[in-house]
Amino acid sequence: MTDNKKISVISLGGRGEVGKNMIVVENEEDMIVLDTGTLFPDDEKYGVDLIIPDISYLEKNQKKLRGIIFSHGHEDHIGAIPYLLEKINPPLYGTDLTIGLIKDRLENNGLIDKANLNTIGSNIINKDLELGSFKIEFCHVNHSIPASAAMGIHTPAGLIIYTGDYKFDQTPINNPQTDYDKLASWGRQGVLALLGDSTNAEHEGHTLSERVVARSLEESFSLVESRIIIATFSSNIDRIQQILKAAKKNNRKIAISGRSMANTIEIASKLAYLDIPEGMIISINEANKMKPEEIVLLMTGSQGEYRAALSRLARNEHREISIIPGDTVYLSSSPIPGNEKAIGETINMLYSKGAKVIYNGMIDLHASGHACQEEIKLMINLTKPKYLIPVHGEFRHLYHHAQLARQVGIPVGNIIIALNGDRVEISPDKAAVTGKVAVGELYIEGYQISKTDELVLTERRKLSENGFINIILAVDQKLNLYSRPLLISRGFIYKNELQAVLNDAEEIVVKALQTLRSDKNKSSDPSLLKNRINSILGKYFYEKTNRSPLIITELLIIKNTNN
Repeated sequence: MTDNKKISVISLGGRGEVGKNMIVVENEEDMIVLDTGTLFPDDEKYGVDLIIPDISYLEKNQKKLRGIIFSHGHEDHIGAIPYLLEKINPPLYGTDLTIGLIKDRLENNGLIDKANLNTIGSNIINKDLELGSFKIEFCHVNHSIPASAAMGIHTPAGLIIYTGDYKFDQTPINNPQTDYDKLASWGRQGVLALLGDSTNAEHEGHTLSERVVARSLEESFSLVESRIIIATFSSNIDRIQQILKAAKKNNRKIAISGRSMANTIEIASKLAYLDIPEGMIISINEANKMKPEEIVLLMTGSQGEYRAALSRLARNEHREISIIPGDTVYLSSSPIPGNEKAIGETINMLYSKGAKVIYNGMIDLHASGHACQEEIKLMINLTKPKYLIPVHGEFRHLYHHAQLARQVGIPVGNIIIALNGDRVEISPDKAAVTGKVAVGELYIEGYQISKTDELVLTERRKLSENGFINIILAVDQKLNLYSRPLLISRGFIYKNELQAVLNDAEEIVVKALQTLRSDKNKSSDPSLLKNRINSILGKYFYEKTNRSPLIITELLIIKNTNN
């Protein structure tokens, strides 16, 4: 006999980190997944383009997986789908814009025919899904992308709310306010557990309204007499609408650079989430023929992303646009932790080419899409959950969310801070971490998907910091040298110091061979020879140069032939 009164909540990604959000809700018979996102790699992940959660747990349990439901269309919530569909193919559910953005990514990856896409439309009031023993209701919430939804998941154990990413904006631009009535009605029904966004839990007060940003852009544009270049996230549709309005008010046309930006604008416009005046958007070729004061160039790259349009422009690598001295460049976003260096380098390059740059803190250029402390308290007070489970964020964000819950009266024992892989088991009478499932990361490199391999990353890091030495030995089966060892160095030390070090290293290799030949039991063991040489040279190079290059020893074993 199954016990459906117990519900498990497991994060496969998104806790203890900002990104790759993926939450499993399951009982013994059924499973649903909330979001499947990506994470951008830090500087230590050399060669990695994207990181997604390891979905081995979903593969093992796909017979009871009833569907994946998306809260909104940002990459940290939908970006893993093209890679996930290579392994499993559950039904996918979301609002019309979210499904439209997913469809675009699947078409680009040649997977659209494989996907089972289902839209709940744009008006999500009174829309619900029944997936196995779970019934899901939706609640409109404000975020930096339209058609964002919180979810009320009715389970045999009770009602669980997943907020997704949200804020309470009293004066939104293109969307209604967050549906307070729906949240309060769930609270009156009785909420067993709240899975709440923690991203801005460190920040006091309320999140800035998008209308404040709109006013800042309009006023700032009116003061600029040169060409305007503005970079923002391609998925920040509310911000794009503000830029369109500010440009129109100041008699400027907009040209778009960047495929992701153009695709998102096209999708959002078709679904009526963007209001684009006729003739407002022109091509870059047309923009290049107009006066600078008549143009706004809209592009990606506000985070200093290497391949984004603004970064290419700053490096003089953009095929269609160059910086004109006097250009005014806006970065309309807040720095994501870890991107500060790349953003700073982009700003410096733009200044060096004669542009004026307006970025974070100069004017109100960006409003976060995530609730600050007073809004988090309001969410808890509206929904009145018995248990609070902070989601989305590094450990400090989860911790601060827990402290806010204590302030508004949630008992300490009813607040569960869990990390990726922790199984939080919830029943009407109890909630606790009862075990752990295997979690990890999958690395996306070009079109390749690979599991975490710390050895490979360690080797790449070592190469980047210390270079490498390739040792080629031509020996017979008794390890007699046919010629002097060949040592090839790349990225190790400066050329004028290198030759003397390599000459000494060559002698060390010869002596190592002589030592091994004297041991008759091991003289023909190639692996022993490689390990011995690598160990001895590793110590020598560090003592001599204070550097530890990656050492690769190759043996060319030449067999004696009798003519």
